[in-house]
Amino acid sequence: MRKSWKVMLSTAAAISLLAGCSAKGDGGGNTGNQASGSGVAAPKEVTLKVFLAQPRFKEQYDKFVADFTAKEKAEKNINVKVQMEMPPIDQAPQILKTRLAANDGPDVFSLHAINDLPTYYKAGYVDDLSKQPFAGKILDSVRPAVTIDNKVLAVPLETLNWGYLYNKKIFADLGLKPPTTVTEMKSVIETLKKNKITPFQLAYKEAGSPQLFLPLTVGALVNTENKDFVDRMNSDKGSFSEIKNQLFGNFDLVNANGTERALEVSAAEGAAAFAQGKAAMWVMGPWYADTLLKSNPDLQFGVAPLPVNDNPNATMINMSVSTSLAVAAGSKNKEVAYDFVNFVLDDKVTNDLFKSLKYNPNAKNHTFESYPWINEALTYVKEGKAYKDPTMPPAVKDEVGKLLQAYYSKSISQDDVISVLDKAWKNANKINK
Repeated sequence: MRKSWKVMLSTAAAISLLAGCSAKGDGGGNTGNQASGSGVAAPKEVTLKVFLAQPRFKEQYDKFVADFTAKEKAEKNINVKVQMEMPPIDQAPQILKTRLAANDGPDVFSLHAINDLPTYYKAGYVDDLSKQPFAGKILDSVRPAVTIDNKVLAVPLETLNWGYLYNKKIFADLGLKPPTTVTEMKSVIETLKKNKITPFQLAYKEAGSPQLFLPLTVGALVNTENKDFVDRMNSDKGSFSEIKNQLFGNFDLVNANGTERALEVSAAEGAAAFAQGKAAMWVMGPWYADTLLKSNPDLQFGVAPLPVNDNPNATMINMSVSTSLAVAAGSKNKEVAYDFVNFVLDDKVTNDLFKSLKYNPNAKNHTFESYPWINEALTYVKEGKAYKDPTMPPAVKDEVGKLLQAYYSKSISQDDVISVLDKAWKNANKINK
């Protein structure tokens, strides 16, 4: 009898072992991790929230997302649903800050490397990406802009060399060259007006456009005649009254010779008008290249430094790393978020992505040929006529655009603008202490 029990127990154990192998292995058994009856693990489902304030590039990013989700499914068996939020650039900073402060932030978000990254890093909102594969691909000249405390904190998208845009055909037809001083700019303006061509395109509906006059003015002056301006502002010892003449002199000159109803014209509308030759110059960067060429594929435009005074040495190109992608420190989907930012510089797709966005090469695996306007701006850089975009508190840049809109409409004075900007910088100093 005892022997019979042993046989029965051995048989039961064998049956149990076979059942266990079937459930785990090749025999088509079904578990919660497998597709029913297939023997293949069911894909993991992940929703990735991406905040990218570039709605004008929706078509390009839709393709990028489709390629990314296909790669995740094929290589990792992850079904990724990307929730892409693309707010207008002038609303994006406040929306993002509110979300992050409420612990309702995206997994991946865009920010300005020079203006925003230090603040977000200090607040603990961005993850350290130093060990991600893309970090080793960034060009040495670009890496410092996305690095703090020896930590790579974002993948750079836009590297910019900018000042203002000009219509190369109009300039060539009239025998004009980009001016190197304000006096020369006034001469160019008069020539254009005599030929019944509006000198400047104006588009101030969004605060981001008039805001551009601030970094162009400060950048030129802190690299020539007022080198310690930013340092003294950071120490509550400076004032915007020191650069009042250059800031408002330039802004007034452009506005007095620009298109009408600027506060009713968006940047996208301004790009369409400029592309059709409605004005010869536009204080705007080449980040609107895609929009311009969609409006007029035959447009020939150049990039030149904007004079701020009569010192030709101060007429320099602004070099910046702007739109960059960071991973939220609080993301619950970091594995997929890391994959997403790495895919930006993926060897197989990065050239096509950057070409479609018409961005500068910024990584070692970027092998596409630069666009003509990029090469033109780089001639100034190679000649030493360029400066790094000046670092100023984001609150100051947020204020200046709205203030210059109000100043343009004659609802506030120059002194009002100066007073508010000084106060905004001092308040930022208190917060950052």
